[in-house]
Amino acid sequence: MEYIRAFIVGGLICVVGQIILDTTRLTTGHILVMFVTSGVILTAVGLYEPLMKFGGAGASVPITGFGYSLCKGVMEGVDKKGFIGAFTGGTEATAGGIAASIIFGYIMSIIFTPKTKS
Repeated sequence: MEYIRAFIVGGLICVVGQIILDTTRLTTGHILVMFVTSGVILTAVGLYEPLMKFGGAGASVPITGFGYSLCKGVMEGVDKKGFIGAFTGGTEATAGGIAASIIFGYIMSIIFTPKTKS
């Protein structure tokens, strides 16, 4: 049942992104920023935590989950370090994922030759 919930939650997040992409003139970059920001806002108002508990990886893997991680890191950083934690908490909480994406992106750029679309 856990896999089904993750599939449904992750799929719904992707469906929302696809609908926005198809019905507006927003670029994928705009949608990416909007999803990260919405993950932060939903976490700040307490709505993303229940979604994480229900959807598991379906809520944590999409880019909204990155916004959730940033927001949780900032909140924990402020609790531990005060005002300076607002600047360091998000980076500390997401450092592993950011480092992994840079490393794997670099490895893929070495292995594969990118081609422009015609």
